[in-house]
Amino acid sequence: MTLLESIHENAKKLNKRIVLPEAWEERTLRAADIAISTKIAQITLIGDEKMIHAEAEKFGLKNIAKATIVNPDRFHRMDEYAEMLYNLRKNKGMTPEEAKKLVKDPLYLGVMLIKSGEVDGEVAGANNATGDVFRPALQIVKTMPGISIVSSTFLMLLKDKSFGEDGLILFADCALNPDPDAKQLADIAIATAHTARALGRIEPRVAMLSFSTKGSASHPLVDKVVEAVKIAKQIAPDLKIDGELQADAALIESIGKKKAPGSEIAGRANVLIFPDLQSGNIAYKLVQRLAGAEAVGPVTQGMAAPINDLSRGCSVDDIVNVIAITANQAGGV
Repeated sequence: MTLLESIHENAKKLNKRIVLPEAWEERTLRAADIAISTKIAQITLIGDEKMIHAEAEKFGLKNIAKATIVNPDRFHRMDEYAEMLYNLRKNKGMTPEEAKKLVKDPLYLGVMLIKSGEVDGEVAGANNATGDVFRPALQIVKTMPGISIVSSTFLMLLKDKSFGEDGLILFADCALNPDPDAKQLADIAIATAHTARALGRIEPRVAMLSFSTKGSASHPLVDKVVEAVKIAKQIAPDLKIDGELQADAALIESIGKKKAPGSEIAGRANVLIFPDLQSGNIAYKLVQRLAGAEAVGPVTQGMAAPINDLSRGCSVDDIVNVIAITANQAGGV
């Protein structure tokens, strides 16, 4: 069974509730139909019931009738949500009138459904920019306790099973944060460890990467990684994490033993945390193209509830896979 197959099978067991705010969009509706038929999640759609059912009929989608539909113009909790949003944002200058208007926005309403416990997670972005997806998420759901930053990870599936965990290695952050500071880098490491457990079903062994291993070079860039390791150990003392490590010391046992003797991570890492977006993005693309690895992601992490952003060029299958991933994240470990 492949990793994606395992994620889908686990999603069926979890039976989580996932909201899709872009219910007027064909790819989203087709993905919702598949998700319902395969039982990877209970689906909530935001929009006008007549329009959604008409579109479903036009596309020949038989399962949309089983989705929960929330119409912003008719939903019975809209006044309650407007008040909740106003109370959350009034210190930032939001007025009651602005709150009433914003909760009718599907992206805001989707997040309010999460905040109120109506659903467990959200998938959006097929027709909205990343900033528009995350703005309400960060305002309302916010980040996990103790985590200061939303980040991303790729699950890299290598053909050579001797690396990582039977060929699985998580790379972070490769999509969101250009230059995280030491605290943010520590938070990315902790969030990626959560993702490793929730999606990879593995116990994370985290390597904080640098161009130096255990003091072999001296530079402020190295100091940032060393500080990040200290912070991560303070926040999550049970996390298996080490650094600073060069990539070969993190991945190859013989080199790890030589460069970092006594380290329980060196040579055995299954989670790689890159010091900045530039190095992470370059690395995942090189491994994907030169090693023929499958890159699953980017998966958003660090939110208090799972909210995943799609590429606007995504396929129906991409959306279905992200629904399954989001359900797994909602299920935790």
